[in-house]
Amino acid sequence: MQAAYLDYEPNDMTVKVSELLVATSDDSDQFIDAAVQEMLSLLRQKMQMDIVFVSEFSDGQLVLKYLDSPGGAPIQRGDVFPLEESWCQRVVKGRLPPFIANCNEYFETAELLKKVPFPIGTFYTVPIVLANGSVYGTLCCLSYEPLGKPDAKDLNRLRYTAQMTANKIDRKASRT
Repeated sequence: MQAAYLDYEPNDMTVKVSELLVATSDDSDQFIDAAVQEMLSLLRQKMQMDIVFVSEFSDGQLVLKYLDSPGGAPIQRGDVFPLEESWCQRVVKGRLPPFIANCNEYFETAELLKKVPFPIGTFYTVPIVLANGSVYGTLCCLSYEPLGKPDAKDLNRLRYTAQMTANKIDRKASRT
């Protein structure tokens, strides 16, 4: 997959992707974790979102494995939620689209917002699919306020980052 369509400057996402590729071939999980965290931070800033996270689907639960926010986020790395109640699972199962510009106006999410203890304005999520075809979890971005119309570039950024994350997970699993 080529990163050229992502319109990033050489000093931001492209560099972090390269660092992630190097880190995933390294034996140190600490470096892998740091590279993923930096990549999520850049993604959140580029897309102007409030929260970006990587979730893992495990034993009927959604586990937040990595999370980036500017601080004071209502969810934290390590938090666990029932999978079937999650927006992420709904996207993977095709019950929600991968992008919702205004969650207050979208009929499916207007009811779901009543169950969430914080506002969700704009919502993106894409599955993280491993080499064996299984869904590890999702890469999700959200803003507290609606941000507007869908941006294909943002969805492509998210898909590309999800693919890089899947590669990291696959390589880490092959070492164990």
